[in-house]
Amino acid sequence: MTAPEIENINITSFAAMPSPEALHAKLPLTKAAFETVAQGRMALRNIIDRKDKRLFVVVGPCSIHDPIAGLDYARRLKALQADVAESMLLVMRVYFEKPRTTTGWKGYVNDPDMDDSFRVDVGMERARRFLLDVCEMGLPTATEALDPISPQYLGDLIAWSAIGARTTESQTHREMSSGLSTPVGFKNGTDGDISIAVNAILSAAHPHAFLGINSEGKVAIVRTTGNAYGHVVLRGGGGRPNYDSVSIAMAERALTKAGLPANLVVDCSHANSYKNPELQPLVMADVVNQIRHGNQSLVGVMIESNIAGGNQEIPQDLTQLKYGCSVTDGCIDWDTTEAMLRHAAAQLRERAAAGW
Repeated sequence: MTAPEIENINITSFAAMPSPEALHAKLPLTKAAFETVAQGRMALRNIIDRKDKRLFVVVGPCSIHDPIAGLDYARRLKALQADVAESMLLVMRVYFEKPRTTTGWKGYVNDPDMDDSFRVDVGMERARRFLLDVCEMGLPTATEALDPISPQYLGDLIAWSAIGARTTESQTHREMSSGLSTPVGFKNGTDGDISIAVNAILSAAHPHAFLGINSEGKVAIVRTTGNAYGHVVLRGGGGRPNYDSVSIAMAERALTKAGLPANLVVDCSHANSYKNPELQPLVMADVVNQIRHGNQSLVGVMIESNIAGGNQEIPQDLTQLKYGCSVTDGCIDWDTTEAMLRHAAAQLRERAAAGW
């Protein structure tokens, strides 16, 4: 018996998606991409385990909307990596899914043509193509794990994952994180509360079982082993930064009290820069200074950066989009990015020369 009067009353349609297996067959993982992902994940784990003394830097556009400009950025970042590799591991920020406070463009996967056509099938394929292109350059990638189904389509091309401030407290995302193959950074809450990130790390470290899909696209019970590489991302909150030395010490204490290693990443954007992207270099400089003065818990930073600085509204005529400029949060431009990373790398090299 069907009950159309009470079932799916707010659903207008269901559109079929290709299975993860089908998309992988269409855009298979290449040898070069495999090596980039495997080496990137290993390097990140070694940094978190203190086997590698470098700082990892998740840097790139707030979100990807133009793959041409995105690959232009990736080539610049790859060239810079060669010059700073002694003291930093650069990981390109490749965000395809954007959580919205109310409404707005939800990202490249959800609406790739930016016209409210919501061709998720097209967006997922284009996203995988983009990740393949970046990984084949030898540049590891990072993303926000927002939709719990997306990792089955894209996860083999990701080296580091973030769980956002709005979803760190979500049981769904903690369970998903327990099965991700990457290290996972959990952001503190939008109000600055670090306890939800600590609890998320503890939860994700344990095995879970939950509903998901398998490679064939069939609904499945997903059983996980737990993820041992969860860590805290400090992004400020409640209108205040939390990257200063006192905030860092308090975060270290909270992690130690929970029986967790003191691994901290500072997001230079969001409340830590008072939502002013131009302040990100000052945040980065402060973090590097703390490391130079002996801090042992700071393992990474995040930076929102693009070819052009600032951001732009999405115009009705998409040909009017400014090249390499964010359509979500504001970013610093490439010249500023390169200068701040080169300066930080030089300072970290000096510390290394002094014996760490």
